[in-house]
Amino acid sequence: MNLSEYFENTKGKGILATADSEGKVDVAIYARPHFMEDGSLAFIMRDRLTHANLQSNPHAAYLFIEEGPGYKGKRLYLTRIREEENSPLIQELSRRSYSSDSEGTKESRFLVYFKLDKQRPLIGS
Repeated sequence: MNLSEYFENTKGKGILATADSEGKVDVAIYARPHFMEDGSLAFIMRDRLTHANLQSNPHAAYLFIEEGPGYKGKRLYLTRIREEENSPLIQELSRRSYSSDSEGTKESRFLVYFKLDKQRPLIGS
């Protein structure tokens, strides 16, 4: 099973870790990645700390823990390659709907693309 099929068929929780240019780390819960036709993978994000960190440090790690007993999952080591702001593709890829903020305007959303540098199991070699 390739990585795209794995994430399509496996339930669990994901955590994306980033760091700023000074090495201050942030972690946040993120949905499964989207696998793009060009071989990259992407996450939809708002303009918060994770997104800000990626502006000064393109490296990130994604930890996915499978549902169920024991500790199974994946660790993905990523490098940001580009992003799109408020593109129509974001709406197509969204797995949940987003509501407007309290003032009736929509907060910007970004589709951030990564190249996969390395993949490792959750536990083990």
